[in-house]
Amino acid sequence: TDAFVSQHGATMSKAFLPTSGTALQVAAEVVTSEIKPRKTREERLEAASKGLQVHVVGLSIHHAEVEVREKLAVPECDWNQASNDICSRGAVAEAAVLSTCNRFEVYYAASDPHAAMADVTKYLADRSGLPVSTLRKNLFMLSGEDAVWHVMRVSGGLDSLIVGEGQILSQVRQCYLHSVEEDGCGGKVLSRLLNNALAAGKRVRSETAISKGSVSISSAAVELSEMLAMDDLQLPFSESRLAVVGAGKMTRLLITHLASRGLEKIIIVNRSLGRPKELQEQFPDVDIEIKLMDDLWDVVGRSDIVYTATSSEDYVIDEQRLEENGLAGGRPLMLVDISVPRNVGEDCKNIPNVKAYNVDDLKAVVARNTAMRQKEMIEAENLLREETQAYVAWREALSAIPTINQLQERANAFREEELKRC
Repeated sequence: TDAFVSQHGATMSKAFLPTSGTALQVAAEVVTSEIKPRKTREERLEAASKGLQVHVVGLSIHHAEVEVREKLAVPECDWNQASNDICSRGAVAEAAVLSTCNRFEVYYAASDPHAAMADVTKYLADRSGLPVSTLRKNLFMLSGEDAVWHVMRVSGGLDSLIVGEGQILSQVRQCYLHSVEEDGCGGKVLSRLLNNALAAGKRVRSETAISKGSVSISSAAVELSEMLAMDDLQLPFSESRLAVVGAGKMTRLLITHLASRGLEKIIIVNRSLGRPKELQEQFPDVDIEIKLMDDLWDVVGRSDIVYTATSSEDYVIDEQRLEENGLAGGRPLMLVDISVPRNVGEDCKNIPNVKAYNVDDLKAVVARNTAMRQKEMIEAENLLREETQAYVAWREALSAIPTINQLQERANAFREEELKRC
């Protein structure tokens, strides 16, 4: 690019000292001909970067129902394995996976977009067990600058269900860190994109008010249950008996928001005691009762609202289990599932006294959040456009490096020949 040539102009001019006009002309002509592949590792990496374009394939809460998203969900510990599986198919040079409760996305770089798209789509079909025809109805696919813009918006929180929420920034950070690990598949092109997106997300939150008073999925779940308690339970939210299944990050956020609303007591049901005890220490003002999974149905039976937030890939609560434990047809029960894959079976809605909600039901709650942040969204998009253009400019400059290096090498070779003749 002009900017790159300007930056390296001094180096290039030295390469042409002192050569005859004929030598220069021959050097330029030779550069236009086919150059043999370089053999050193550094040169191979540089050559591999030439021609790579970034792409995004995925599905999110905006494009696909939770029934489809949960079939593709990948635990963070397996993100790199998924990336390696994609790259091992041959057409994708670099890849990184981001899997959250609201989205599953594959960021990748390839020189042949059609072959790469086929490889990625085949991987998604194999993993999900869904036919490609079904997947394509739910997937979105972006390439080049559109893909860069999407990644920037994701990191900035503008593509989130909760506009401006902060959790996605930490998830993008983990995506970047995993991509540059020894077993990661983020090369020069993709790792630079993710790093730039991370910086862009930080800028948005520090230079705009988009995250001011913003809420997470956990707080939206609290707001939903608070809003519907009287209709579903005939009971004020403040008088409802609460329980949560699971003791991870989502539970910590859940208790944080419940505590801000005056929560005094909650039961945590978990497979082990370690994490619940840590939460007891973090929230000394909240009376946290700890129960193991063996006591799950006893806890559900004496609770009005049960939140589920575990990493289980199977249902923890479903219609059959509720019936077997005598919880069908009794007093009202609200189930709020903020997990993907889901912890609460869809068939729970068949029970008259049970109201079950999942992450897709939070859309109505967050509509007000989006409306309140329109001004901040415009300011954030202006910042993200700057970061997008900066990355695109770097990527274009990267494409010019091999040609410039070849030109310098050829010019130096002819200069030496001319000097020998002198």
